[in-house]
Amino acid sequence: MGILNVTPDSFSDGGQFQSLESAVMRGLEMAHEGADIVDIGGESTRPGSLPVSTEDECARVIPVIRALTKAYSGQSNAPVISVDTRKAAVAEQAMEAGARIINDVTALGDPAMQEVARRTGAGVVLMHMRGEPATMQQDPRYDDVVAEVAAWLNQRRMTLEGAGLDPDTMALDPGIGFGKTGEHNLKLLSGMQRFVDCGRPVVVGISRKKFIGMVTGRDVPDRLAGSLTGAVWAAARGANIWRVHEVKESVDAARMVAALREETAEWNG
Repeated sequence: MGILNVTPDSFSDGGQFQSLESAVMRGLEMAHEGADIVDIGGESTRPGSLPVSTEDECARVIPVIRALTKAYSGQSNAPVISVDTRKAAVAEQAMEAGARIINDVTALGDPAMQEVARRTGAGVVLMHMRGEPATMQQDPRYDDVVAEVAAWLNQRRMTLEGAGLDPDTMALDPGIGFGKTGEHNLKLLSGMQRFVDCGRPVVVGISRKKFIGMVTGRDVPDRLAGSLTGAVWAAARGANIWRVHEVKESVDAARMVAALREETAEWNG
């Protein structure tokens, strides 16, 4: 899942793809590099960020979704388009424009978002976040972060099934960096099997995040090695989807993981 932020203030790439031309060029580049999903977001959810209006968010993302839907049309192995939003009105317009997945940091907390997902049959990414982006990093605490986040995601999945959503459309994201300390993030990665055991595809979004800098001492532009290491660790424990900035390098790493997994299976068989 390649990250395409069309925002002025995202933590690592804000302002890079604000114009329609630059965003479409990046989306086409991601497709060429091997992305299976391109995740388009128009509202930053970095720690301390504030919400933007529905009108502003739609103005940022809908033209990009329309343009990429047209550009991908007829291409073999074209990526699926995802919209990274917590607003039902944005999601609905995005589905009409060609998106097929709703990536919602509130795990469809708005009943109106649940209705959009149910009616359109969209794929949904259900993410755990404690609090709001503006406040989520203010002293987050857990007794057992892995057990609590896994239980919450499993309960959320069952609640939405009860509300009429197809469980086969759901993926789960433990929300690394969203209301967690660096230590919490490392525990979530080390306990990845607990999320895989929930029985749905698992999304891991760690690309360039602060806790990687905490471990490596690297600034945001120099966190590729740490990002790939964490993603490979998660994949080796069953995580299905990597949400990344550097698509080409991540695809190479994912192919190596798949090849080694296949070789290991043959050796053990």
